[in-house]
Amino acid sequence: MKTKKEITSIIDTLKDLYPDAECSLDYQKDYELLFSVRLAAQCTDARVNLVTPALFARYPTLEDFARADVDEVGEYVHSTGFWRAKARDMVAAAQMLVNEYGGKVPDTMEDLLRLPGVGRKTANLILGDIYGKEGYVCDTHCIRITGRLGITDGSKDPVKVEMQLRQCIPPEESNNFCHRMVLHGRAVCMARSPQCSGCALANICTYGRSAQEND
Repeated sequence: MKTKKEITSIIDTLKDLYPDAECSLDYQKDYELLFSVRLAAQCTDARVNLVTPALFARYPTLEDFARADVDEVGEYVHSTGFWRAKARDMVAAAQMLVNEYGGKVPDTMEDLLRLPGVGRKTANLILGDIYGKEGYVCDTHCIRITGRLGITDGSKDPVKVEMQLRQCIPPEESNNFCHRMVLHGRAVCMARSPQCSGCALANICTYGRSAQEND
């Protein structure tokens, strides 16, 4: 596991590499981000961004989503995969938001997890991106890279990784740190054939050091 000094160095290096740590999903309203994250399950953000303009134009308000026919919503999101479950969850979540939360996306982990289709990853993203709170978004990139770096113990369990990150990544850095994990995972630290030789974190990375020693 990394020392506090090493963690700080990793965070600072990532800030230099990716100064604009932003979510890659396009949205204008809080609930649109909630639905976009649901659509991104087992699908790329790029594909979701191609689908959502027509979807959000067809249902311009949360109330429209709450009244929507699930099958029709499914037609709009079909290409994202698992469309029946995604459409069902979005309509049900919209109904709950309208009926129980006054049309507002809740700002607590407990309430977010009550919404259909919302797990800890989605809830953490909403808390960080919408409300500026701590948000430890443990997607595949974050799980893979923090394990390789030696920040976490290599567990593939999102909840275990989240709890480990909460112990070492400062809350105020958490949301942007996780966004930078995604950016680094796409640009350098891919699942297959990571570019360790050109990685700015190689000298502080457990996996990167091993790769250099084996060259």
